[in-house]
Amino acid sequence: MSSNHTHNKKNQTLTKNQRIVLNLLQDSGEPLKAYFILDSLKKEGLSSPLQVYRALDKLVELGKIHKVESLNSFIICNNSNCASNTAFTICERCGKVKEIKNNNLTEGVNELVRENKLNITRYNLEFYVVCKSCKIN
Repeated sequence: MSSNHTHNKKNQTLTKNQRIVLNLLQDSGEPLKAYFILDSLKKEGLSSPLQVYRALDKLVELGKIHKVESLNSFIICNNSNCASNTAFTICERCGKVKEIKNNNLTEGVNELVRENKLNITRYNLEFYVVCKSCKIN
């Protein structure tokens, strides 16, 4: 059930462990911590933290999942062509994480990089918000 929005090196075939981890994240729809993933997949034969971390690292590298740094967890990629540059909103009340794609934001970061002659290899922006559902309540 892996997505079709792949590009260049992302067309490579996933290993069994990578497919299992990817499927778990797709089914969850929310960020999961590595140890939760490990506990959930013991019945699938993934018993070593190293197996899980290798699969997570490769899936991040392939752009199929993202790490939400402040939550130290992983979430499925919902945008195509986002490479390793990501932005999320995280609700301070309910904890819901949403990947955002905003061209103005991307252009703003690119301008910051140019103006300050930065050599950024990747970035992960996280915005803490109160989501629409929580605003109503």
